[in-house]
Amino acid sequence: MKIVVTGGAGFIGSNFIRYMLAQYSHDEIINVDLLTYAGNLRNLKDVQDNPKYEFVKADIADRSSLEPIFKKGVDAVVNFAAESHVDRSIIQPEVFVKTNVLGTQTLLDLSRQYGISKFVQVSTDEVYGTLGDTGLFTENSPLQPNSPYSASKAGADLLVRAYYETFGLPINITRCSNNYGPYQFPEKLIPLIIYNAMQNIPIPVYGDGLNVRDWLYVEDHCRAIDLVLRGGQAGEIYNIGGNNERNNLQVIRTILTQLNKSKSLIQHIEDRPGHDRRYAINADKIRTELGWTPQYNYESGIRETIRWYQDNSAWLEQVLTQSGDGFD
Repeated sequence: MKIVVTGGAGFIGSNFIRYMLAQYSHDEIINVDLLTYAGNLRNLKDVQDNPKYEFVKADIADRSSLEPIFKKGVDAVVNFAAESHVDRSIIQPEVFVKTNVLGTQTLLDLSRQYGISKFVQVSTDEVYGTLGDTGLFTENSPLQPNSPYSASKAGADLLVRAYYETFGLPINITRCSNNYGPYQFPEKLIPLIIYNAMQNIPIPVYGDGLNVRDWLYVEDHCRAIDLVLRGGQAGEIYNIGGNNERNNLQVIRTILTQLNKSKSLIQHIEDRPGHDRRYAINADKIRTELGWTPQYNYESGIRETIRWYQDNSAWLEQVLTQSGDGFD
């Protein structure tokens, strides 16, 4: 199978490419990435010489750059490419609409024209909005995005669904909870905590720090996407969650304890606009239909993540030259 992976130089995309090349010796992966601040080819340095891997620098909203790839023959598209940081979307929402909505539409048009066998849209639980103290998001939960980022992802999801309903394009949509693990850009919460703690730098916490997320180790997410790509029923949505609900303060304290650092590093700052209080995923559908279960729990995933960042300080220092200063 020849698979176009968009956004493959980013955090989840690079982990997915590495996973797929390790699992399937006959598959070919074409990584399409514009290499914006969060995309880094150093994330894939260990596979860059693999004959089954190819990199193409291109904007997913630029049809003229993408069409030559599809003309050569493509079996499937897995779309990770997205502007994904909520803080940045508040400052520049137009960038998020261009990439996340118009870029997805361009990919859908090409996929339809060239007859691909599966289009997987990698989305987020943030499209569902926020939860109260109880309940879980299911695939039938209404879309109620609260930030420009999540609104742009919801718009892309609706386009993907429309191409299935209108044109019969074989699609799946996956909606995951918060990912963490190796190669995550250090504007996100967990790598930011790890880096700041290792450097004894104050760790900023929005508001009271009690916003809850369901944490999913990135390798478990990659396995889930692979199952959806190969076995997901066309037109279906699959939620992917780790069943590891923790609030931000709990995550910070876990990491500080493992690094033997003082809780005095925690520094509360003003909350951001539209900050969703709680996300939590019901992943029964993918477990039942495709047999997926996460292999990492919260404790083992955090240990692996801390160890990776400790062992890859050079990578951290390199990407920090491009870093923003957000953290969710």
